[in-house]
Amino acid sequence: MAEHKKDGRCRTLIVAGCMSERYRAELREQIPEIDVVIGTGEVSEIVNVLESEISGQKFRFIPLLRSTGEPVRTRDQRPESALGGLKASGLPTYIYDADTPRLLTTPQHYAYLKIAEGCDYKCAFCIIPTLRGHYRSRTAASILQEAETLAANGVKELILISQDTSFYGVDRGQRGALAHLLRALNQIDGLVWIRMLYLYPTTIGNDVLEAMAESDKVCKYIDLPLQHACDAVLKRMKRPGTRAGYERLLDRLRRRLPGVALRTTFIVGFPGETEDDFKELQSFVEAVNFDHVGVFTYSHEEGTHAHTLPDNVPAGTKRRRRSRLMRTQERNVARTQAARIGHRVRLLVDGPSDEHELVLRARLEGQAPDIDPLVYLTDCDPAQIQAGTFVDAEIVDSRRYDLIARPLALHR
Repeated sequence: MAEHKKDGRCRTLIVAGCMSERYRAELREQIPEIDVVIGTGEVSEIVNVLESEISGQKFRFIPLLRSTGEPVRTRDQRPESALGGLKASGLPTYIYDADTPRLLTTPQHYAYLKIAEGCDYKCAFCIIPTLRGHYRSRTAASILQEAETLAANGVKELILISQDTSFYGVDRGQRGALAHLLRALNQIDGLVWIRMLYLYPTTIGNDVLEAMAESDKVCKYIDLPLQHACDAVLKRMKRPGTRAGYERLLDRLRRRLPGVALRTTFIVGFPGETEDDFKELQSFVEAVNFDHVGVFTYSHEEGTHAHTLPDNVPAGTKRRRRSRLMRTQERNVARTQAARIGHRVRLLVDGPSDEHELVLRARLEGQAPDIDPLVYLTDCDPAQIQAGTFVDAEIVDSRRYDLIARPLALHR
């Protein structure tokens, strides 16, 4: 992007987000074409920044606080700690609300809605609390206002996100806040599916499960990043819980929400992970039979507790373990998907397939956009079925992770 300052029409280059929150000075030093660096706590300043750049005042952000806690002064001599969205500690405090302008970058029929920002957990491998600050929930009124606006503009699937969605409201001392929110969202006209991502294994209460069971719009879908299943590795990761505890939790979820789709993610190659540790994780995946699994190789991130441990699992071993775990998951999914053949299902159409002009991409209730497998809808005229349409269909085939279906009836 910096090259566009030389040979394109770019007048001002602004870098924002987690990387700029962490590496402000380094970015400016290594890429001098950058005009402005905005951290995660300064998003609300974007208009002031643009106006200053246009007027030639060059409103630049360098590191917010020195290690002493003293404010660093910008070129216009304003103490940067005076900017909105920043605590004296240097941690971001900003979170947007329903009045914050936003551009919907997803297809019009689904949208992500952030219900909280930051995280209070101290997982050994994670830098997010440093980059995003302490957990802070939005008010229910703000969330509902935004959800109503999105629904009025054609959004049918609302995807609730945060660093820990199941912790919603706890920071405000509100008991049962997430369950109350789900029930309120369930009443909004126009919404058909309400999906939650990023739940935490120790903060899923029975009240949330009851709200999910009672709310017809809330998808029976639980995204529960577990990270590992070997007790010794979990302890080094500073994650709560044990394999036995996770198995009891997953059994409870399936009993309380029959047909629930379970998604999780794991990290392989964490410092000290032995072959036996990995095999225990592999046996856990075989036994539990998740619907969706994502596997990441451990990254030695400076500034985390894990960075103080020796990164002693070779990169090649990490990659091989990832491949082995994904093969285990693929075998599980192949059996599950084959058993779906002949079933009648309800699908949400996302749009034309990239693979064939006469095929549509669609999803089951148990499939989130972008991260989960797809259902390919055939034997239909794509021109007659618009993105955002709900379709009754029959599953006619399965191919590894994905399913093939033919339409039976449409629901506008």
